[in-house]
Amino acid sequence: MQIITANLNGIRAAAKKGFFTWLAQQNADVVCIQETKAQESQLIDPIFHPGGYHCYYHDAEKKGYSGVALYARQKPEKVIKGIGWSEIDSEGRYLEARFGSVNIVSLYMHSGSSGVERQTLKFDFMDKFMPYLRELQQGSKDYIICGDWNIAHKAIDLKNWRSNQKRSGFLPEERAWMDELFGPAGFVDAFRVVNQEAEQYTWWSNRGRAWDNNTGWRLDYQVITPGLKDKVLGASIYKDERFSDHAPLLIDYAL
Repeated sequence: MQIITANLNGIRAAAKKGFFTWLAQQNADVVCIQETKAQESQLIDPIFHPGGYHCYYHDAEKKGYSGVALYARQKPEKVIKGIGWSEIDSEGRYLEARFGSVNIVSLYMHSGSSGVERQTLKFDFMDKFMPYLRELQQGSKDYIICGDWNIAHKAIDLKNWRSNQKRSGFLPEERAWMDELFGPAGFVDAFRVVNQEAEQYTWWSNRGRAWDNNTGWRLDYQVITPGLKDKVLGASIYKDERFSDHAPLLIDYAL
């Protein structure tokens, strides 16, 4: 099974840059998309409902903002739009599809880079989300939580880590939260199961020549329950084309 996760920073803009042409050439079983920045009513063109997939969207109430999507070749047993928290669901940040013993989530974590208020909302979400994740861990189903988590976990996960320690996405509190996620909470960073190399980034600032110089951050993850750790076969970051300021993350599982 191949799963792709991609923050498109506007699904309509990414379509114009060739994302769906590229997707049609892949062998993905599930595709998780973040930052659609569109209402489903604006996505009536067949390109946004690619052939062979069951397509689901969870929009933000605010037009042109946030939003997640999930495409699946196999029809899910159940699709859950939202996590049940109004402040999160109004921004379209969580979409879950359930398939037998494995549930897959498209997640768009807050960015705190625009100011103190948004960083506070991000911390509030993190405080609520960790107990929620621990509950998932106690259940009988395995989870693959795909998406833009907006945190670079370790120094290896961004180019200029020394100068970014006071910047949202690499704050000490955020990194400690990821330590808990991949430590006591028991989840696994699927990418790092098969790739321990440096300079494996999924996001680049549009400022300067960040893309050209590979001055990036690894913000996009597929976070899995430990029962799936031995099922990870391979992982790659697609950078031959640019569909947004993020790059698609592809992971193959023996499922």
